Amino acid sequence: MLKRKFETIDGNTAAALVAYAFTEVAVIYPITPSSAMADETDKYSVAGKKNLFGQPVKVTQMQSEAGVAGAVHGALSAGALATTYTASQGLLLMIPNMYKMAGELLPSVIHVAARTVATHALSILGDHSDIYACRQTGYAMLCSNNPQEVMDLGAVAHLAAIRGRVPFLHFFDGFRTSHEIQKVAVWDYETLGKMLDWSAVDEFKMRALNPEHPVLRGSAQNDDIFFQQREACNVFYDRLPKLVATYMDEVNKLTGSSYRPFNYYGATDAERIIVAMGSVCETIEEVVDYLNASGEKVGLIKVRLYRPFSSEFLLSEIPKTVQKISVLDRTKESGSIGEPLYLDVLAALADSGFENVQVFAGRYGLASKDTTPADIIAVFRNMNDIGGKKRFTVGIVDDVTNLSLQTFESPDTAGLDIMSCKFWGFGSDGTISANKNTIKIIGDKTDLFVQGYFAHDSKKSGGLTISHLRFGKTPIKSTYYINKADFVACHNPTYIGKYRIIPDLKPGGSFLLNCPWTGAELDTNLPADVKNYIAKNEIKFYTIDATKIAKEIGLHGRISTILQAAFFKITGILPEDEAIAYMNEAAEQSYGKKGADIVEMNYHAIKSGMLNLQQVEVPKEWETAMDYEAASDGRDEKAPLARYVDKLLSPINANKGNELPVSAFVPYVGGTFPQGAAAFEKRGVANFVPCWCPENCIQCNLCALVCPHAVIRPVAISDEELDCAPAGMKSADMAGIPGMKFAITVSPLDCTGCGICANICPGKRGQKALSMQPRETQKGEQKVFDYASKLPSKETVLEKFKESTVKGCQFKQPLLEFSGACAGCGETPYAKLATQLFGDRMYIANATGCSSIWGGSIPATPYTVNHEGKGPAWHNSLFEDNAEFGYGIAMAQKTMRARVKEYVTKLAATVINDTIKSACDEYFATFDDACKNKLAANVLVKELETALPSNEEAAILIQKILKNKDFLSKKSIWIFGGDGWAYDIGFGGLDHVMASLEDVNILVFDTEVYSNTGGQVSKATQTGSVAKFAFDGKSAKKKDLAAIAMSYGHVYVAQVAMGADYNQCIKSFVEAESYAGPSIIIAYAPCIAHGIKRGLGFAPFEQKRAVDAGYWNLFRFDPRLKFEGKNPFLLDSPSPSLNYRDFIMNEGRYTSLAESDPERAKRLFAAAETQAKNKYEHLLKLSKSNN
Repeated sequence: MLKRKFETIDGNTAAALVAYAFTEVAVIYPITPSSAMADETDKYSVAGKKNLFGQPVKVTQMQSEAGVAGAVHGALSAGALATTYTASQGLLLMIPNMYKMAGELLPSVIHVAARTVATHALSILGDHSDIYACRQTGYAMLCSNNPQEVMDLGAVAHLAAIRGRVPFLHFFDGFRTSHEIQKVAVWDYETLGKMLDWSAVDEFKMRALNPEHPVLRGSAQNDDIFFQQREACNVFYDRLPKLVATYMDEVNKLTGSSYRPFNYYGATDAERIIVAMGSVCETIEEVVDYLNASGEKVGLIKVRLYRPFSSEFLLSEIPKTVQKISVLDRTKESGSIGEPLYLDVLAALADSGFENVQVFAGRYGLASKDTTPADIIAVFRNMNDIGGKKRFTVGIVDDVTNLSLQTFESPDTAGLDIMSCKFWGFGSDGTISANKNTIKIIGDKTDLFVQGYFAHDSKKSGGLTISHLRFGKTPIKSTYYINKADFVACHNPTYIGKYRIIPDLKPGGSFLLNCPWTGAELDTNLPADVKNYIAKNEIKFYTIDATKIAKEIGLHGRISTILQAAFFKITGILPEDEAIAYMNEAAEQSYGKKGADIVEMNYHAIKSGMLNLQQVEVPKEWETAMDYEAASDGRDEKAPLARYVDKLLSPINANKGNELPVSAFVPYVGGTFPQGAAAFEKRGVANFVPCWCPENCIQCNLCALVCPHAVIRPVAISDEELDCAPAGMKSADMAGIPGMKFAITVSPLDCTGCGICANICPGKRGQKALSMQPRETQKGEQKVFDYASKLPSKETVLEKFKESTVKGCQFKQPLLEFSGACAGCGETPYAKLATQLFGDRMYIANATGCSSIWGGSIPATPYTVNHEGKGPAWHNSLFEDNAEFGYGIAMAQKTMRARVKEYVTKLAATVINDTIKSACDEYFATFDDACKNKLAANVLVKELETALPSNEEAAILIQKILKNKDFLSKKSIWIFGGDGWAYDIGFGGLDHVMASLEDVNILVFDTEVYSNTGGQVSKATQTGSVAKFAFDGKSAKKKDLAAIAMSYGHVYVAQVAMGADYNQCIKSFVEAESYAGPSIIIAYAPCIAHGIKRGLGFAPFEQKRAVDAGYWNLFRFDPRLKFEGKNPFLLDSPSPSLNYRDFIMNEGRYTSLAESDPERAKRLFAAAETQAKNKYEHLLKLSKSNN
C-alpha cells in the first residue's frame, strides 16, 4: 500500500493541491467559500511549484465568473488542461459555457465549494442549490464528503475527465468541508503521474484548435441535424460510470480506501436506509454505528458519482432486505414534487425489484444549517412510524406547513476517545488563527486525528466566532457543531451573560474564562445559571486576564496566543515543554516577517499564558445561586420595531436563531425587514470608548464625521432640555448661537473602540477633547446618548451651520448607525454622510460585498429612519448586476412619478382654489430639485388632504394623488458598491448606466481589493501591491475608472478621500446629488486588508498621506460648468509633498513584497511612483485646460 505524507489542511487546500498536478492553466475569480482554492493555486505558481507537465501553472484572474468560464473554454479549445474553482452565483454564471464545454467533450474540471444560491436573502454558507442547477449541463458530477475525499476523488475527477472526454464538476460542502481542517494523506505527484493516461493527454492536445491543422468548432445548426449530433455523445456518458469506478479501484488499491460510485455503509440486512451525499454522510455513519450497536438494522448509501446517475451502481449497493428509504436533499426546489436526488432515486428504483420499497423525501442543511445525530435519528424513526411523513424537513421547526420531524433523542455518537473543545471568541482577537495553529500543531506533531471547524456571525471584525476542535485516536466523522464538550473557553467576558456557553460542557469538563474578575468579583459577575451548572456538574473552572497581559506585553487586543497556551496547560494534550516549543515555532512562522520584537512578544505571551492561569475553587453555595435582576442594556424600545426585536433580533443575537420556528418568519416572507434594528443590539464590544472633555473642545464636529459607526453625535441643547437631562451630562456654551448649549454624546454600548475620534480630535492648546477610557467608566454616558437622540433638531442651528459644511452636516441625524463593519472601517463614513445629507429621500441599490454585509446582515439593520419614519430604502440584488438593478429602481421611480405628475397637471387645470393652484405651481417649479420638491410635495399633500373639491373630476384626481403621494417628491437614487464590483464584475453594467442620461448617483468604496472575500486583487489594486491572487505584487497599472467616466462628458465625477479634505468630500456629495444626470463618486477607503502599521484607528491620516504623496488624487468633473463657459475639471489635490515610497511603506500590502522579493519590489514601486507622477501631471494639465 502506498505510504502518503500527512498534512493538516482544509478541504480547499486539498482540492488545490490535487488539482494543481493536472492543471496547465488555472483561471480564477474570488467567491466565498471557494476563494482559498484559487489563493493556494496562485501561491504554488508564484513559488515555482511544477505540475505533472513540468511547469508552474499559468494562473490568471478574470473580471467575473462568466469571464472565467469563457477563458477556461478557450484554453481547453487551444489544448491546455484548464481548471477553475467557484461556488454559488459564480457557478451559475458559468452555466452557458458549461453547456458548450460538455457539448464539445472538453476535459474541464471545476472544483466547487457548494454554496447556497441567493433567494430571499444572500447566504455565503453551504448547500447544494448551486450544483443541482448544473445537473443538465452535461458535466459529470462527483461528490466528496470530507477533506480526505477531496484529495482522493479530486484526482479521480481529473483522471476520468481526461480519459473519458467528459468534463467534471467536483463538489464538496462549502465551509463544512471546504474550511474544515483535518489530517489528510496527500498525493505525491509521481503517483498521480503513473495513474494519468498520457496517451489521452496527447490525443486531447492533437484535437485542439491549431492553424497547423485547422478545423471549425462551434458551428450554427438548424432543425435538420442538431438533434442527431446532440445524441452522438451518448456513448461517452454511458461508459463514464465504469471508467470512474476503474479509477476509484486504482485509488483503493493504492490507499486501502473503498470508493465506489455509490458506497453502502451499515448492516448487511438493513431494513431502513438513507440515501445522501456530502458531509452529512459522515454524521449519518456515526448514527448508523450507534443504532446498529443497539440492535437496529439501518444503513446509508453515499452518493459519489451524481452525474451520470448510474442505476446499475446504485441498485448493486442496496441491501435486498431494505423496506424503506429516505432520500436527503440539501436544497429546496420550490414547486417540484420532490428535490433532485429524490427524483433520481425514484426513477432508479422503478422496475428494479425495489419498486415496492417506500421512499421518503427529506430536506436538510440549507445554508449550512447544522444537521445533528438527533436529526438523523429522527429520519430513521420517521421510517419506523406508522404514517411517517413522506415529505419532511430536519434541523428546523416548521410550525406552518408542519413538515419538520421532531427530535427526541440526542446521544453522543462521537467516539469515546474523541476530545471535543469549543472556543467562544471575538472577531479580530486572533482566536480562530490561534485555533488553526493548535489544530496544526496537534495534527502534525502527534498521531492523533484532528478536526477544526470555525463558525462566525455576519459582522466583520468584531463579531462572534465559535471554534469547534476535536482530537482523537480514530478518524473523526462528526460534521456538526460541538454541543457536548470536554473543554470550553470563553475569550470575551461579556459573552458569559449573553450566550448559553456553559451547558455545552460535559460533567467534569474544563471551563476557561478570560476575565479580570477574582474571588467576590466572580460571584458578582457570573450569572446564577452559570454558577449552578459549574457547581452541580463538577466543572473544573479556570480564569486568566489575557486582556491585561496582552496590553502589558504590547499585543493590545490580540489575546489568542495567551489563551492558546492556557488551553494546552489545562488539557495536557501535549507535555508542557513540547507545547511551548511548538507554539514558539508557530509564532516564528506566523510573525517572523513582522519583526523580531513581534515574535518576542508572542514568546512572552505563551509563557504568560502558562504561568498566569488560575484555577478557581468553586464555592458549594453556587449550587443554589439565585438569579439576579439583569442590568438595563440601555435599549430604546421603538414601537414599530418591537415585534421584530423581540421575535427575531434578540434570540438571534443570543445565538438562539437555530431554535426559531418557521412561523417567526411569516411576517417577513420574501426577505423584507424593518430598518433601524441595529440600535437595539447594544453589543458592548469595545474595551475602551471615547470620553468627552468640554473644556478642550472647539466644536468642529470632526469626530462625528469620521466615526464609522455613528456612535458620536454633536447635540444642540437648550437650558430647559439640559435641566431634564440624565445626571452627569456635560455641555458647553455653543459657539455662534447665544443661549444654546453644545454637547458631544457617545454611545459606549455601540462603540467598537477604533479610536479614530480621539486620534482626529484637534483639541485646544495641545489637549484633546476626546480620550479613550475603559468602557466600564463610561456606563452613564449611554443614558445621556439615548436622551440626546430623542431631542428635536434646532432650526436655528441648521440655518446657522449649513448642511454642506463639516460642522453643519453633523447636526443632521445619521440614518446609518451601529453597523457590523470593522472597527475603523473606511467605507461607512461615506455612506453615513450620504444618509445625513439625503437619507430621508434615498433609495440604495447595494452590490454584494463588504457594504452589503455591514449594511444588510440580519438580524441587525443599521440603516434607520428619522422621527417622521423616513429613511433609506435599501436593497441588495447580486454582485454583478448592481448598476442595472439601481437603474431599474430609477426607471420605476421615474415612471410612477410621471403618472402622479400627470394627475397634478390635470388637477391644476380643473381647480379654481388659488391655494391648491399655487401649491401645484410650486410643485412643478421644483420638480427636478429633490430638496425643494420634497417641501413643495408636502405642502401640496397637506392642501389636498383638507380640500373640498368643486367637482367630481377634481375629487377623483385628488384621491389618485393622495393614494400615490409616496411617489410625488423627487427621490435620490444611489448605487453603492466596492471596487471589485465597479472595476471588475459589474463594470459592464456600470458603464452602461453612466452612458445613460438618467439621474442616478454611484458611490464606489475603493479599498483597492476584494475586501469581502479576503483581499483579492482587483483592477483597482495599485501597481506593486500584494494581495491574494497577486502574491508577487500586482504588475499592471490601476484602472482609471474616473477617466473612463469623464470621457463621456455628461457624467459628474468626483474622487474623494474624506480624511484628506473633508470639505471637498462633502461638496462632492452635494454636487453629485444635485446634478440632473449620472454621477459617480470614487471614495478612497482604507481597509483592514491594507495592513496599515498604526491600524485603522488612523485611517483618516492614511487618507491624507495618500493624497499628500500623490498616491490618490482629489478632483471633480462637473459638466454644468461647461455651460457656464468654464473648465469642468477641478483639481482639488495640492502638489505632492510626501515621498511616495514613504507612504506605501507604511502599509503591509507593500512592505511584504519588499521583504519577500526586494528586487521585484524595487522595480514595481518605481513604476508605480512614475505612474502617480504622470497622472498628477496629466490632471494638472486638465485643470488648466480651456475646455
